[in-house]
Amino acid sequence: MAETENGKRELSYVLAVKEAVETILNEEPDAFVAGEDVAGAGSVFGIYRGLLDEFGPDRIVNTPISEEGIIGLGVGAAAAGLRPIVDIMFMDFLGECMDEVTNQMAKMRYMFGGRATLPITITTMCGARNSMAAQHSQCLESWICHIPGLKVVMPSTPHDAKGLLIAASRDDNPVFVVMNKASLALTGEVPEEAYTLPIGEANIVRPGTDFTIISYSRMVHESISAAETLAEQGVDTEVIDLRSLQPLDTDTLVASVEKTHNAMVVHEAVRFGGMGGEIAAQVQELAFDYLDAPVGRVGAPFSPVPFSPSLEQSFVPNADKIVASATELLGL
Repeated sequence: MAETENGKRELSYVLAVKEAVETILNEEPDAFVAGEDVAGAGSVFGIYRGLLDEFGPDRIVNTPISEEGIIGLGVGAAAAGLRPIVDIMFMDFLGECMDEVTNQMAKMRYMFGGRATLPITITTMCGARNSMAAQHSQCLESWICHIPGLKVVMPSTPHDAKGLLIAASRDDNPVFVVMNKASLALTGEVPEEAYTLPIGEANIVRPGTDFTIISYSRMVHESISAAETLAEQGVDTEVIDLRSLQPLDTDTLVASVEKTHNAMVVHEAVRFGGMGGEIAAQVQELAFDYLDAPVGRVGAPFSPVPFSPSLEQSFVPNADKIVASATELLGL
């Protein structure tokens, strides 16, 4: 933790997540954390480090290496009235538990006619970093955004990570909080008190008048960098951090496009079949009369994530690629 010149606190992304979980466990006696290595190790990424000493083994619970078991435990506990936070170490392994996610977790309130609540929060990591290769580096948010009954948030900053995680824990529906491994070392201003951010509300992180970039998670920072480069070419770019993918804040997107008349969606996930296609379709349906060109999309190539550091770096979208796509779209 550090203090800025104006007296505000700065925390790393990891510490902001840990602080959010501490807040949740202190305010809600029925909350607990479960997952692989969440206790002594505090997870492989350290986001729960120290919580075992603070809350004990009844509330910080190590599980077997079984995503199916972890999600099954969480769904059962939530249905019985507890408020679990369950951790899937890598998003890549959601395939191991998709029956529980798709047919149990997402459907339970519907199947019981709304009489059941399912206050389960699922934390997981996505994204390429440190040559973790094809099975530990994917961004699969479009899978879970496609399933009715689930909410999905992807915080890009420490501030948003804390606020959205607390909001997720207070929600009576299943909420996925998807973090990016490359964002964990980021630092930013984080209030000490408990606070929430509305799930389903985007954030305009850089106002602009000429061009809209819609992004989320790690790519928000690359989009801001690209916007600064585009400003040197005379393009005043607005950058929108979606924060929440399901539900999606289409009102903010339409209002921005009404002003700028051009838009692009940027995400780290593979471009084909990614969220960019859905977002672009909605913008073109709802804001067609305001657009001067089709909505652009930037995403990763249709390939497994490479192990090679140089190939991994080439695989992930960055500010330069965003600028190149934007200048082509705008005819600069």
